[in-house]
This record gives sequence, structure tokens and C-alpha cells, in this order.
Amino acid sequence: MSRRDDVMRSFNLHRDETDARVAAGIEQNRKGDFTVTVKDAAGRPVPGAKVHIKQKTHAFLHGANIFMLDELETAEKNRQYRDAFHRVYNQATLPFYWSDLEPEQGKPRFAKDSPRIYRRPAPDLCLEYCDEWGVTPKAHCLTYFNFTPDWVNIGDVADQKKKLEERYRACAERYADRIHGWEVINELLGVPRYMEANAFYADDEVLEWNFRLAEKYFPHNELIVNEATHVWGWAGDAQGGTFSYNRSPYYNMIERGLKNGARIDTVGMQFHVFKKPEDERACHQSLYDPRMLFMVMDRYAKLGKPLQITEITIPAYTDDKEDEAIQADLLEQLYSIWFSHGAVETITYWNLVDGYAAFAPQGDMTHGENVFRAGLLRFDMSPKPAYERLYSLFEERWHTETQATTDANGRLTFRGFFGGYDLQLEGKTYRIETAAGKDNESEIVLM
Repeated sequence: MSRRDDVMRSFNLHRDETDARVAAGIEQNRKGDFTVTVKDAAGRPVPGAKVHIKQKTHAFLHGANIFMLDELETAEKNRQYRDAFHRVYNQATLPFYWSDLEPEQGKPRFAKDSPRIYRRPAPDLCLEYCDEWGVTPKAHCLTYFNFTPDWVNIGDVADQKKKLEERYRACAERYADRIHGWEVINELLGVPRYMEANAFYADDEVLEWNFRLAEKYFPHNELIVNEATHVWGWAGDAQGGTFSYNRSPYYNMIERGLKNGARIDTVGMQFHVFKKPEDERACHQSLYDPRMLFMVMDRYAKLGKPLQITEITIPAYTDDKEDEAIQADLLEQLYSIWFSHGAVETITYWNLVDGYAAFAPQGDMTHGENVFRAGLLRFDMSPKPAYERLYSLFEERWHTETQATTDANGRLTFRGFFGGYDLQLEGKTYRIETAAGKDNESEIVLM
């Protein structure tokens, strides 16, 4: 059996029912009916006006981490990275890892000209890029025990709380009004080896305390909890999953936190396929099973909170043409399922470029996460089929462009994806914004 047959087995087996649910979900959750009224300068309706309607932006957020912004080894590669990122993404995950953002106590690396740390561009630099290209930033993350600075006493809970509060305060003062979404705490379930090393990790109210602190300093922001990929699989399956309906550990942790008053606004779920090639065939049992994906999202949606697919890694393993084609096909299947689900508000891929992932030197494809060759661009910055497939999905398939003519009352209606539109009328271009859950009525006045 070929690799393609292995990993696509469940998608192929359940294609008809999956395609039907995806199509219905996209139509219901990502599109709306929009009304535009055209009037002249005197406020009178203009009948028979021909309007060309073209979508320019998506309301749905889809992005990647932006950890390699100006981090590549040549100016030309940095330019290519900047161009490739905003061409396909409208959202960026910014690195706020504590030990790297504040390696020296009281001297956080916020400013654009801060001392450089690999894969950790300064927040101000990232925000400058986001502002330039209309990319929505998200912060990852406030508390993550894997990145506690060495100047924090991890055996003293009171010391950690005191220093964490200062960190939250400093981040909020500088960025609360510029970054709406904040991952408050990351991977509380997936790294038990820190239970003994870090006393706060073992605290009964570690989740609730951090969210109370986040609510104090980020009262108007979106507060997100994030967890590792095991949340998607059956307990005891080949993925080491922990999905057992409402008995799932992550579900129980969030439910308990909400009952204890934690203001968890959003549920984050990672999707890293960190599997060796010989182990990948087991993925069709959960990670590559459309029934399982829908089942998990349906269950977590019962918490009444939006879902974010926060970190995605889909391996190609090699630069072979067929392996790269499989990566693109998998991404199309997965993104279609996530995009169609009404609870999902964001999809975030992880590493844009091969050869710059975690735990490996630049360009070394034999170590760390580089071995998966999961980037959407090759090390030489050329686009893989997966990159072009994502562009095609959001800029061509999930895209609206049409023409309409106003009726006797100067009104026209059209159905399209939520987002920003350019309306061309009599040589002029007008911009309207449409959003889910709103009436989406706009007015154009001819001058």
C-alpha cells in the first residue's frame, strides 16, 4: 500500500458524507446575503446601476507563526518571506515566550532594535509588519512552563506568581490595545515531566489563577487556552490521544475552570503531526479521519466557546514530488473541514519555511522538527504545492466575485463570503465590510 493510500484512507472512505457536510457548513457559517443601496448625491435611489463586486479580504482568520520575520540568512530571503507571508495569510502568531522575551529580568525585548534571538523577532517588529499588511496579530503565550526564565525560582510558587504578574502587567501596558488575542496558558496537560521540576505547574489552581490574572490586565482582550495535539485522538490509540467525549482531560479542565470563574474565552487545539514516516499510517485512525475531526470539534463546541486550530504541522518528509503533493492534498482536506465548522474562528499553520523549525540548526534537515519538511516553502523559498493550495482555497475557491444591477429602489443583493469587498461603479471603487451575525446592509452614495 502506498503512502497516499495509507494517509488518505479515511478521507477517501468517507468522502461523500464529508464533502456534503463541508459544503453545507461553508454555506451556512462562512457566507451571507448582503444588500447594497446606491444613491445619488441628492440621496435618491439609482436604478439600473451595474456594480462589479470583488472580495478583497476574508473575515475568517488564517495564518502562521511569524517567528522567522527578518531572521533568515540573507536580505533576499527575508524579502521573500515577507512577501510570501501576507500573500496567503491574514493572521500571525507572535512569539511571547517568557525566557526569550525577557532573558534578563526587567529588560524585555519589546523594541524593534532589541538584541536578536533566533526564531524570536521582537514584538514591535512583528506588529510593524502586521500593521503594514493588514495582518491580525495574536500573542503566544503568557504562561508556558517550558519557557520560564532561569532567574525565576521554579520551586517557589509565590515567587513565580509575583514575577508572572509583573510580566502580564508589562505586556498589557504595551500591547493590550494592539493585540486582541492572547494565549494565556499553554500545554498544561502535555508535559507532565515539569510536574516535579516546577512547583506552580502542580498547583491545583494553576489554570484559574493565570486566567484571573489575564482578566485583570487584559479585560477587553480575547483570552485563549491552548493544548497539544493529543486532544484529537481516541484514548489509547496510536496517536496517544485523550479524547473521551465529555470525559476528556482537556474538556474537563476547561469545564472546571469555567465553573471556577476562569474567563476562558476561546479553546485552542494544536495539530502537529510529529510522526516518523513509518508511523504515519496510523494517522488515518484519528488525525486524518474526518469523522473523528468533526466529532472532536462538535464535542468541544458544547463548551459554548469558539475554537482555534492554533498550531499545524503536516509533514512532507522529503522533497519528492509525490510527497509534496500528498502534503497539499492533506491540507486541503483538513482546512476544508475546519473552515466549514461553525465553532472554528481561526486556523493557524506553524512553520512557513522548511529548515527553520525548532530544535535544529538552520538548514539542517536531519534534526529537530526540520526532519518533517512541513513548511509550505522549501529552504530555497520556492513555494510547495501546499502553499499554492492554501492560496487557491482562500483567494479562489472561498472567494466571491460577481456583478449585480440595482432594482427600481436602487438596491442590489448578493451572497458571498464574509469579508471586505471592493464595489466598482461608474469608474469609482467603494469598500464595504461584511461580517457574520450582522445585517450587512451598506449604502453607496454617488458623488
